[in-house]
Amino acid sequence: MIKGTLFLIPSPLDPDSGYRWDTFTAEIVSSLRCFVVEELRTARRLLRKEIPQFPIDDCQFFLLNEHTSPDALAEMLLPLLKGINTGLLSEAGMPAVADPGAWLVQLCHQHSIPVVPMPGPTSIMLALAASGFNGQQFRFHGYLPAKHPERARKIRDIEKATLSKETQIFIETPYRNLQLLNEIVEICNPETLLCIAAGLTGARQFIQTSPLKHWKSLQPDIHKLPAVFLMGAG
Repeated sequence: MIKGTLFLIPSPLDPDSGYRWDTFTAEIVSSLRCFVVEELRTARRLLRKEIPQFPIDDCQFFLLNEHTSPDALAEMLLPLLKGINTGLLSEAGMPAVADPGAWLVQLCHQHSIPVVPMPGPTSIMLALAASGFNGQQFRFHGYLPAKHPERARKIRDIEKATLSKETQIFIETPYRNLQLLNEIVEICNPETLLCIAAGLTGARQFIQTSPLKHWKSLQPDIHKLPAVFLMGAG
């Protein structure tokens, strides 16, 4: 039996950004009736916005988040194994990048199921391009540890890694953005360069690269905005 294809379908980074799917992506999504999503309401809203006549009630939806069990994840593979094409949607940006969707993608590769990423916004790449930092050598650390001793140690390790001229990229839960900024300013060398790219593509978009000694007085309005932090050697 021919297996289905898993399509990685991008979502807007900001719901009011004006981002729309291109014609190719819209045509692919129009043909799908099976979706794996992080949040059902957000996914249904996006489908209605992009394709107003889309038959949502005829579709099958699976929920995939950080609480999904291995057994539930395996069930999501069944339509694909039966030859049914499936769309993977995240809450924002590209699915499977710092996202639970990576588990399903990995499972697809283990079962020789084709995976096709569709073009769309990726906050990490947009932030890197706008930072002015090295775009040839960079490392993404994902979310930093939540607990203080491990978190402080990780921040020091990240700063040390910038000495190799490799850009260091990491993210934080939006409501802790300012807390993280204050910790970085307190822990790291004042000459170390930090870029914050927050609210990308949205009305409150903020992007700035400055030495840490300047960030201490800046206190940008990034509370609860999705943000990418990038660090480079001063």
